[in-house]
Amino acid sequence: MLALAMGGFGIGTTEFVAMGLLPQIADGLGISEPTAGHVITAYALGVVVGAPVIAALTARAARKTLLIALMIAFTVGNAATIVAPNYGGLLVARFVAGLPHGAYFGVASLVAAHLAGPGRRAKAVAMVMSGLAVANVVGVPAATWIGQGLGWRSAFGVVAIIGALTVAAIALRVPPLHDVRTTDPRTELAALRRGQVWLTLVVATVGFGGMFAVYTYVGWTMTDVAGLPVALVPLALMVYGLGMVVGNVFGGRLADRALTPGLFAMLAALVALLALFALAAHNPYTAMVVLFLVGAAGSALVPGLQTRLMDVAADAQALAAALNHSALNIANAFGAWIGGVVIAAGLGYTAPALVGSGLALAGLAVLAVAVVTARR
Repeated sequence: MLALAMGGFGIGTTEFVAMGLLPQIADGLGISEPTAGHVITAYALGVVVGAPVIAALTARAARKTLLIALMIAFTVGNAATIVAPNYGGLLVARFVAGLPHGAYFGVASLVAAHLAGPGRRAKAVAMVMSGLAVANVVGVPAATWIGQGLGWRSAFGVVAIIGALTVAAIALRVPPLHDVRTTDPRTELAALRRGQVWLTLVVATVGFGGMFAVYTYVGWTMTDVAGLPVALVPLALMVYGLGMVVGNVFGGRLADRALTPGLFAMLAALVALLALFALAAHNPYTAMVVLFLVGAAGSALVPGLQTRLMDVAADAQALAAALNHSALNIANAFGAWIGGVVIAAGLGYTAPALVGSGLALAGLAVLAVAVVTARR
């Protein structure tokens, strides 16, 4: 479990560290700040493309071998980020680094659920996802600090090292998994014919879009609106990460006990907290508190959504589990884009929070539709 979580730690670090280093990336490449935000979009699109394609094409592959191969590809993509010669090369490198992201989490979640057994699946998924949460407490702030001091490329060097260590950890510690059933591409692709799969994916895409609209520009929000010194931006990222850790643990337990009510409760909390952040962002202390709660509510949704997808996908669980991360990264790309749109329109750095609250409300409505249609 810890070896699988280590992969999540590396993936979480590379996914979110770019958000804290956007000013440095923009200055280093001589591009504008909104243009630098496309680096995040490129990674997210890599996840969106890679998750379903890799999950379907590797349906027959041994699970342990596949996990190792995915982490090798992840490491290579981050190494390419370090040596990217220009903006175009950086976009390509980030796209490649994102390709194995969703498939890794999908396969790792299935392996964890298999090892944990019935009644503890969501908790096992949360354990794998804990690497992603801890990355926001330790990995992202540390890599951001290193990137600010030694140049933004050095942050991705740290990620490449984590990826190499994960390859070794999986090879040494994860069992052979001969009893984990594999499928075939046709069976996996059958998940795309299930309406409940699509509705759950829409919940993830719309519901998380607002959270990413806020988090993408959190560095500028905390400095320009809350008045936090630039040197303390990693602290804000750490506070958000602590919220993710707490929410991940709570969300796993909640999903095992009350899956659907828990999803409704956490989405409703996200609606309220994102709206509140627009007000709280004007003070560094209140901004930190609400940022922690936003991270907790958002992270608590992930184990439940992952478990629901595995339930409604029947035999196509690998693809469904991977698609969850495609949905989250569509939300990432969409959130970064819509946040940039409202900021560029002159509405200020608090506007993404209000837009995000509306998106989370839309996700809540889609979840209600999914539940009603499932009962019918």
